[in-house]
Amino acid sequence: MVRSKKPYGSWPSTISAELITRAAPSLNFVQSYGDALYWVEGRPWEAGRSVIMRRDSSGNISDLLPAPFSHYSKVHEYGGMAYALDDDHLYFVNAADQRIYKLSLKSKSTPQAITDEGSWRFADLVVDRQNQRLIAVCEEHSDEHNEEPCGRQEPENYLAAISLNSENSTIEKLVCGADFYAYPRLSPDQNQLCWIEWKHPNMPWDATQLWQATITDGDLTDKTLVAGADNNQAIFQPHWSPDNRLYYVSDKNNWWNIYRLENGKSIPVLEMEAEFATPLWQLGMTTFDFIDANTIACVWANNGLTHSGFIDIATGTLTTAKHQYTAMQSVACHQGSLYLVAGAAALVNQIVGINSQANIASVYAPSTLEVDQADLAQPQSILFPSGNNQQVHAFFYPPTSAKYRGQDNELPLVIAMCHGGPTGAASSGLNLKIQYWTNRGFAVVDINYRGSVGFGRTYRQALAGAWGIADVEDTQSAIRYLAEQQKIDPERCLIRGGSAGGYTVLSALTFTDTFKAGASLYGIGDLETLATDTHKFESRYLDSLIGPYPERRDIYLERSPIHHAEGLNCPVIFLQGLEDKVVPPNQAEMMVKLLEDKGIQVAYVAFPDEGHGFRKANNIIRAMESELAFYQDVFNLVDDA
Repeated sequence: MVRSKKPYGSWPSTISAELITRAAPSLNFVQSYGDALYWVEGRPWEAGRSVIMRRDSSGNISDLLPAPFSHYSKVHEYGGMAYALDDDHLYFVNAADQRIYKLSLKSKSTPQAITDEGSWRFADLVVDRQNQRLIAVCEEHSDEHNEEPCGRQEPENYLAAISLNSENSTIEKLVCGADFYAYPRLSPDQNQLCWIEWKHPNMPWDATQLWQATITDGDLTDKTLVAGADNNQAIFQPHWSPDNRLYYVSDKNNWWNIYRLENGKSIPVLEMEAEFATPLWQLGMTTFDFIDANTIACVWANNGLTHSGFIDIATGTLTTAKHQYTAMQSVACHQGSLYLVAGAAALVNQIVGINSQANIASVYAPSTLEVDQADLAQPQSILFPSGNNQQVHAFFYPPTSAKYRGQDNELPLVIAMCHGGPTGAASSGLNLKIQYWTNRGFAVVDINYRGSVGFGRTYRQALAGAWGIADVEDTQSAIRYLAEQQKIDPERCLIRGGSAGGYTVLSALTFTDTFKAGASLYGIGDLETLATDTHKFESRYLDSLIGPYPERRDIYLERSPIHHAEGLNCPVIFLQGLEDKVVPPNQAEMMVKLLEDKGIQVAYVAFPDEGHGFRKANNIIRAMESELAFYQDVFNLVDDA
C-alpha cells in the first residue's frame, strides 16, 4: 500500500481516546488459591471500578464483585493488593468506604462488611486460618497521632489482626512502632509470620528491614530482625517456600536478586546483573513464586525489558522462557505453572500461563486490539550519553501509520515522556497513550532517566540530591542524541509527564530552552508546598531527592519552577484532579496564573471527580483530546494538502 504524504502531527488515526479506555483494562494482583486463579481487573468504562475475577478448575471465568462494589485500597494513597481468600469466602477492601467485606464463594449473596465505619484503611490482606482472623497492613487516620516537624498530622501505620469470629470484627494492633509496613506473610505451617518495615526518611526502595516472629496462641513471640539491620538495603517481597523457608529480594549487592535465609545467614539463590523486584509503590506486588520447594518462577528486568523463567534452587540455574511478551508483572504459581500479567508493544495485557516446559497459554484476554499492526510503533531500545558520560536508557517510538508518512524533507515532532515516581521506569508493553501520538505522526521518546529502576541500585540512586537537574539533563541529552541521528526535528520538541514526571516537565520548560511546549499531568511546580502538604508515604521522599526540609529550604526554592516563572516562556497545558491528595490542585493553579499573567498560552483542565491519576473513561478521553487539541493549536498541525 502506498502511503500518502501528510505533515507529521496531522495524520488521521483510528486510535482514539475512547479506544484507549475500552481496549486495555488494567490487570493486576494475580493470586492462586485452591483450584482457582484470581486477579483484579480495572474498568475505566465502569467509572474506574475494579473487580475481582476468578478462573475455576473448569476454566470458567467470572466476575465476583456485584456493582457498585469495587476493589481498591487507599493505604499510602496508592493502595495495592487488598483481597484474600479462604475455602468459603473472599475478603476485600471496598473502594467507597475502605471497609473490609466478605463475600461467600459458595452462594450468590451481597458482600457483608466485617469492619466498622471509621478512620481505617487496609491493604495486603492475609487469612490466618489457625486463629480465625485476617492480618493486614492498616493505616489509621486520626487527629490524635503525632505531629511531624512540618506541622503535618500523620496517620499511624501498623499490622492489624481482624477477628473473623464476630459480626463486628475487632481490630488489634499486632505489630507497631515503625512508620510503614508491608508483606505480612504466614508460613505454610501457619506458625510463623514475616513482614518488612521501614521508617522516615526512607522510601521502600531505599532501606527496609525484614522481620520474623513465631505465632504462639495468636500472639507474636521471638520477634527477630533477620535482614536489613545495616539500613542500607531495600528488601522486597519476603515469601515462604512450600518447605517453610524464607526467601526475599534484596539489592545489597547493587542488583535486586533473590536470597534465602539459612541458619540466620543470607544466601543468594542466583546472582546476576538484573532486577527481580520493582519499586513498592503499591502493596502486594509480586515478582516470584514457587512452583514447588525446588523451583522458583520469576520475572526480572534487564536493559529495560522484562523476562520470565524458572530457577532451579539447588543449582542456581536460570531457564528463560522464550515468548513474545516483553512486559510482565504480578506473578503467581498455580498447579505447576507460572501465571502472570503479560503484554508487549503490540499485545494487549492478558493473563498467561507458562509451564516448566515453556509451553504458553493465554488464560484471559479481556479485549482484542482492533488496530492494524502496521499502525503500531515498535519501541527501539536506545542508549545515549548524558551527564558525566553516564549511559542513559530510553525507548524511541518513530511515527508509524499504515496509511501516512511525513512530507519530503520533514522531520517529525517529538514528545519526550517522563515517567512518574521519579522512582519508576518506562515499559516496553503496549501503551495506547503512546500509540495515540505515534499514529498521528509524532515521534515519542520514553526516557529512563537517572533514578529509574531496572538498572541497579547505583543507577537508581544517581538522582539522590539531583532531582530537577539530572532528570532534566537526561531529557535534553535524549533530544540531542535523536537530533544528531536525524530522527526528530529539534525545533519542534514537546515534553509531557505526570506526577513526578510533571515536575521534570515544568523544570525542563523553566530552566532550559530545549522544549517548545509541554503537558503537566498532576505535576509538581512547588517543591516546598509538596514537602509540607502531601501524604505520609511521600512526606520525606524529598529528603533524598532534594535535601532535608526545612534545613535546605534554599534548594527547594532554587529548584521550584513556580519561583522562576521568568524562565517559563512557552505554552503549557495542565491536567489536574481536584481530589488529588498527593499533588494538591493549587500546584497547577499557581502555575496557570503565572502564565496567564505573562500572557503566555496556557490551558487548565480540571477533573472534580479524580484524584492522583485519571481512572474514569470520560475523564481519560477528555484529557487526551484536550492535550492533542492544545498541541495542534500551538504548532498549527493541520494538513494543508
